[in-house]
This record gives sequence, structure tokens and C-alpha cells, in this order.
Amino acid sequence: MLRLLLIVLSCVVLLGGCASKRQVSKGGGYYKDDGPGSHIPANIAAIPNATPRLETPRPANARPYKVLGRRYVPLTSHQAYRKTGIASWYGRKFHGKKTASGEIYDMYAMTAAHRTLPIPSYARVTRVGTDKSIIVRINDRGPFHQSRIIDLSYVAAAKLDLIGPGSGKVMVEAITNDAIKNNAWQPDAAPAPKARPIPPAPPAPAPTLITKAGPTSPPSPPSADSSEPTDALQALQLPAALAKSDIPAARPLDSSGVFLQYGAFSDHSNANKLAQRLNQDINHIESRTAEIIQHAALYRVRIGPYANRTQAVNAALRIEGATGLKATYRAADSDRSSASL
Repeated sequence: MLRLLLIVLSCVVLLGGCASKRQVSKGGGYYKDDGPGSHIPANIAAIPNATPRLETPRPANARPYKVLGRRYVPLTSHQAYRKTGIASWYGRKFHGKKTASGEIYDMYAMTAAHRTLPIPSYARVTRVGTDKSIIVRINDRGPFHQSRIIDLSYVAAAKLDLIGPGSGKVMVEAITNDAIKNNAWQPDAAPAPKARPIPPAPPAPAPTLITKAGPTSPPSPPSADSSEPTDALQALQLPAALAKSDIPAARPLDSSGVFLQYGAFSDHSNANKLAQRLNQDINHIESRTAEIIQHAALYRVRIGPYANRTQAVNAALRIEGATGLKATYRAADSDRSSASL
């Protein structure tokens, strides 16, 4: 009788263990005490993809590292990566905790963990056999389960219908910095305009002074407009004078759009030096080039035009990060400058 009772109890324990495993799998295939959160957004499908932008990888995340006896060598932002494998997801267990990037993990943001893609960077994840595709920002390391290639945030997995099964076959494609610069990260996107070199100047004709009738005193030689932004002028260390053949011609003022202005000079050579310095420093972050605009006896160094002030502000922040120079916003059809951006 005792022996029969022990056999019955053993069967109950075994069945209970199997049921527990099925329950975890049915709940999403997540690990141990992980899983969905208690405040899931009402319309996950409306959460937009991550928008790729140029970012500088964190040096700490670019070094080779070891986990569980395996060595991993992170890729660079210019290396192509395309691989098919199994994706998993992680949720409330890590929600609110730090990621490898130092940022706080948000299970309702379009992010993911990868073993070797740069941090931060961007990737397109497509579920194999479906037309579902998303773009995520890589800001964490993992998964270190060798059968899986990417760990998606809860909302990213939900948009690929991976919450129920817990995992699924996907194709992961890195969105490189080159693709972002060329606007080639989405198939239907038009390529970004190529940077235009500043053309050499033709021989300048002798200036002609036009005056009103009547006695007038001759005008004093023009100098940098004191109402123009001074940040760029003060920060610029002008090199030795360049040959005249290297100095681009100034063009007339455009009649539409929004410009970023970085200086105004009475000397065309000095304006050219600033324009050349800007173009060298921003060619990897900005498709537009610095040009010289002649207006009101001054040579103004500008970048643009931009369709609206929002585009201009975003560009100014990128350029300031690369050069340290602040811009002044100017409407193309106005000679009045606003405050520095």
C-alpha cells in the first residue's frame, strides 16, 4: 500500500512539472519570472519604428568581450550585417533597468539586444514567411543563448506577432551609417542629394560704386556686419591665405527657404576659408554644403536652404556637435537674423 502511494505521488509531481513547462511556453516563451507588463499600451501597432540617425558608438561597447566562455567582437557602424535566425524577447524582468548602453530599458520602446552590432545602431528585423518588418535601435547586448540571434523589446516582438509563440525566425539587417547618410535605409526613399563642391571663382571685375546725385562723402570700406552672429567668427582660426583659384564665387541671395548662417565677411577670401572648414567637418553628417552668399556688400557663409525652421534647427544641432560652431537662423528672403540656434 505504501509503495502504491509513493508511485501515485511521483506521477503527480512529474505531471505538475510538465504542466508548468507548458504554461511558461504558452505564456510567451520568456524566461523564469519575465513576461508582459501590467500596463500594456492600448494600440501597440501605432507605436512607430525607431528612426535611424547618425550616432557615435560608445567606446566601451566597441571593445571585444567574453560571456560564458565565448569571445565576441563588435562590428563597426559601417560594416554590413545580414543574418537569419531565431528572435526572442524580454519584458518586465528587465524593464526600468540599465542596458549595456547605459540607457534604461523600456519594454514599450522599439529597441533590441544584439551580441555584435554597434551600440547604439539600428537594424531592420523581418519575420521570415510574413510581410512584417520593423526597425529597432540596438542599445543592449544579448541574447547569449546560442540558438538565438536577437532579443527584441516586448513591443517590437508584439509588432512581429512573436509574443504568443515567444520566439520566431527572423532576418536581421544592419542599417549602416552610410545607408543613413545616403537615405538608403528604406527601399522607397529618395537618395539624399550629393554634396556640391564650391566652384572656383572667375576673375572678379572691378567694383563699381553707385551713388545718388548730389555731394556725398565716400563710403568707408565695409567690414564684418556687427549685427551678424559672432560665435563662428570668434571660434574660427583662419589659416594662411589660399590661392585665388581656390576661392569659390559668391552667388546671389536665394528667395526662399531657411538658412543657417555662420559668418559674414567683407573679405571673400576669409569667407571661403570658413566655408571650406565647414565642408570638411560636416561632410559625414550633412548632405548640404556651406556656400558663400553675396548680399549688402558682405560675403555670408550659409548652409541650406531647409524647408522649415524645424529642419534647420535639427541640422544646426548636428553641425554644432561636429564643429562647435553655432548658427544663426535666417529666412532667405529677409536680411534680418534671429537669435542663435
